[in-house]
This record gives sequence, structure tokens and C-alpha cells, in this order.
Amino acid sequence: MGAGYGKLLVKIKRQVGSLKETGCTEMPENDIKENYLSYKDIIFKGKKECLDKGSKILSKKTGKPIKTDAQRLLEKLEKYDIETLSFMFDFSIPFDNNLAERNIRMVKLRQKISGCFRGDEGGDWFCRIRSYASTCVKNGFDVMESFSDALKGEPFIPDNV
Repeated sequence: MGAGYGKLLVKIKRQVGSLKETGCTEMPENDIKENYLSYKDIIFKGKKECLDKGSKILSKKTGKPIKTDAQRLLEKLEKYDIETLSFMFDFSIPFDNNLAERNIRMVKLRQKISGCFRGDEGGDWFCRIRSYASTCVKNGFDVMESFSDALKGEPFIPDNV
């Protein structure tokens, strides 16, 4: 499963990128169908491979074979197929979650440097300030100017709130 699955996701990511560069806002229906069927085929082959290997260890509670990490991953990928491939259906959805990880990283870094926040209130304020700054950046506003406006009582509020 590993190599084929990774190759398929990278192929779809590149395909979406190429389509975006040409100004397209969605993938042609035939390509979506082909990619989705390939995804399902890889999951099916992976599950078959796991069954062929078979788990010899039985659960003490149920007496059934214990599922391997690979089997559990395949079940999740099968159950959440639309969510996994959402970047293919809607071009506004990013391929990865790096932005979310970057936003969390600042809190963790702050904890690492200072050891911790002195109380819940300090952590809450830090998160609110970081969230406001991140929202300004995502909407193309200058962060310092936005903070200045907020202190004047004229905060930036996104349109979709």
C-alpha cells in the first residue's frame, strides 16, 4: 500500500496544482472518478495483503485476531476517503495541514522557552493574540497596522464571521 498510495496522493496534488495554474477551479469529472477508483483499488489491495499475512495473535477479550496498525490505518482511510481526498474535490482545501501545525508550534515554542504560562489566562491571551495575527496574515493585512487599529478600537473582523 505505502508506495502506491503515496505516489497517488502526490500525483493528485500535482494534478490539482497544474489545474490551478491554468485557472481551473475544479478537476474534470473523469479525472476525479479515475483518481477515486485508484484510491479505492489501493485500499482494497492493502486490505487483501493484510488479510493474507493474517494476525496470529488473538484478543483476550474477544478471541478475534488483533488488527495491525496497517489494518487500522486502511480502515480509517477507507472510512474517511472523501475527507482524505477533499483537496481534489475543492481546490480551496490545502493538501496538508502545515498551516495548522505552524499555528500550534508557536504555543509549544513559547512553553519550551519560558517553561510554561504562569496561568490559564496568560495562555489564553497568547493564543488570542496569535490567532488575530494569523487571521490578519491569511486575509492579506499588515499585522502591526492591524494591532494598531485594534488598540484604537477599530479591529479587523473577517467578512465570513
